[in-house]
Amino acid sequence: AFTVFIISYAYSRIIEYFPTGGGGYVVATHTLGKKAGVVSGSALIVDYVLTITVSIACCGNAVFSFLPLHYQQYKLGFEILAILFLIVMNIRGVKESIEVLTPIFIIFLLTHILLIGYGISSHASQIHAVSQKVQTDFHTGLSTLGWMGMGALFLRAYSMGGGTYTGIEAVSNGLQIMKDPKVKTGKRTMLYMASSLAITAGGLFVCYLLLNVRPMEGQTMNAILAKALYSDWSWGSELAIVTIFSEGALLMVAGQTGFIDGPRVMANMALDNWFPRRFASLSERLTMRNGVLLMGGAALCLLIYTKGSISTLIVMYSINVFLTFSLSELGMSKFFIKNRKTDPKWKHHLPVHLIGLVLCSTVLVITSYEKIGQGGWLTIVVTSLVIFICYLIKKHYNKVKAAMKKLDNNVVENMPSGFDYNHSDVDPQEMTAIQLVSGFSSLGVQTTLSILHNFPWLYKNIVFVSVCVVDTDSFKDREDLQKHEECTKQSLEKYVDYVRRLGMPATYRYEVGTDVIDLATQLCIQASKDFPKSTVFAGKLTFQQDKFYHKILHNDTSMAVQKNLQQFGITTVIMPVTVNINL
Repeated sequence: AFTVFIISYAYSRIIEYFPTGGGGYVVATHTLGKKAGVVSGSALIVDYVLTITVSIACCGNAVFSFLPLHYQQYKLGFEILAILFLIVMNIRGVKESIEVLTPIFIIFLLTHILLIGYGISSHASQIHAVSQKVQTDFHTGLSTLGWMGMGALFLRAYSMGGGTYTGIEAVSNGLQIMKDPKVKTGKRTMLYMASSLAITAGGLFVCYLLLNVRPMEGQTMNAILAKALYSDWSWGSELAIVTIFSEGALLMVAGQTGFIDGPRVMANMALDNWFPRRFASLSERLTMRNGVLLMGGAALCLLIYTKGSISTLIVMYSINVFLTFSLSELGMSKFFIKNRKTDPKWKHHLPVHLIGLVLCSTVLVITSYEKIGQGGWLTIVVTSLVIFICYLIKKHYNKVKAAMKKLDNNVVENMPSGFDYNHSDVDPQEMTAIQLVSGFSSLGVQTTLSILHNFPWLYKNIVFVSVCVVDTDSFKDREDLQKHEECTKQSLEKYVDYVRRLGMPATYRYEVGTDVIDLATQLCIQASKDFPKSTVFAGKLTFQQDKFYHKILHNDTSMAVQKNLQQFGITTVIMPVTVNINL
């Protein structure tokens, strides 16, 4: 309970100083640097995959606790189906999935208030005797193992509960989806989570001691507790089943954390070019769909590889949880030391983060040392592999950026001259090129020049079409929405000015929304109606040496729009813009 409150309080400070969300990745990147950030982000992604796997594996254990032992052979199949169910539900929509699963929490809450409350109150007379026995056992262990041995035993047990802390990081990471004021809501959520977690876990441990609960094959400790506690009730067996099944259902809800927050970490990393840019799309549907499939597929692979072994999965999970926590606490400690002259509260906050740093790093080192051969090596290998892939992706984008910069320089050096600036309005009755663009860049300019070069004097107008893509939260923030919209308008005006300098009339159209493909399709359809003699053009980045991973790392928005427009009989031409890189 003490450590839960320490870490929760530390993350409340993170919410306060990093109100845009992003959790451990953003904290490590801004306070410790990009290298620490990619390590923290990669550990978080693997962690959220493990969150799904651990939650579903524990759900399987809970559900099968009331079935005969010979049914255990079907548990892995049940867990695979549960992950597939969550994948399908999340693809249908996060909001819809939460609405379906929310009542489960209410049932869990009521049954566990009864379980813990009745368990302690009905055995209150035994509390003194049990506390005496615990005290005796502790002194016996101390005399046998010594302080170092008892400390190691405690830290080992503590580290095995690493999955407990999933929600703390998730609150910090998913701050942007909370109600306004987000910081206040996030801090209140953190307090509720810490309190409920400490009371529930502590209450269950006390009940184990009071009822002398011992492990049994094929059953969870809570299932044994519920059966023993309600054994004399007329509806006791049914109540025990409802209690444990609500746990299993809630564990399935806990798996939602991976599906919701995993893609958000990937989106943040994609903005910094550590992940494919398609994951950075602010269109919630596109980003979440790709992320859900990736997280769910990885969780399935881990579940099958470990055969649903809770002990192996928890060891893997604990290492990455405390790696992320350690980096976050180290970053915040550095932050307050660095800003001690400007932040009057630094003396108040720094001790909490230093305590959290010592606590988390100690557990990380001990868990890694003790469990390296029992699953710890796997999480180190997988996380290292993710980090390695991130660096390869970053290297590719850096080379593309350098190649595009050369194209940008050519555009600047070859600005049109010798033409009379055309102030005429566009004529809807003339041949018109409708060009899809996204920001004023060499890709868009090169596409325009390619149209004019390949179809000389055919088109008399150019209509630039763009989508101002925002996330759902931007619609709530009028100032943020206007900022995105103004940026889009400025880019389109640059295109219009460029073409008018070439002596050709031009105009633009744009729309604001969350789905670039649907909106771009609608804009092009409307423009085609307004300009009957028109052709839609879009630019596509191509490489002299095409590789299989180029389709993964670069969006195919133009191809998707072309496919949609073909269904309406609208001619759409993809104009290639080639860059030469050696990767």
